[in-house]
Amino acid sequence: MKLLLDQNLSRRLCQRLSDIYPQIQHICSKGLETATDQQIWDFAQKEGFVLVSKDGDFHELSFMYGAPPKVIWLRIGNCTTSQTENLLRENKKAIEQFLSDDIAALMLLEAQ
Repeated sequence: MKLLLDQNLSRRLCQRLSDIYPQIQHICSKGLETATDQQIWDFAQKEGFVLVSKDGDFHELSFMYGAPPKVIWLRIGNCTTSQTENLLRENKKAIEQFLSDDIAALMLLEAQ
């Protein structure tokens, strides 16, 4: 499960979630901190990543182009890194199911 975290998510999530998502990366670790959304999209597509973002722009790209890459859109507003971590931990099985679905392109996760 290769997750690529967008700029709007903490880099610390990579270390904190590496036990359950061992291939998790942040766009900054890939030299994409100043890249456009389209460049990030193209990179994720080429390298086989799933984009994880709080940004609605990837949601729009997902509707325009479909997958790949798949997009996990976190609709969580302003929250702590711990809250984001918990959301991704609690939804691991749902994320695995989403990734194994050949048709699904977008997954929406919201805080309860």
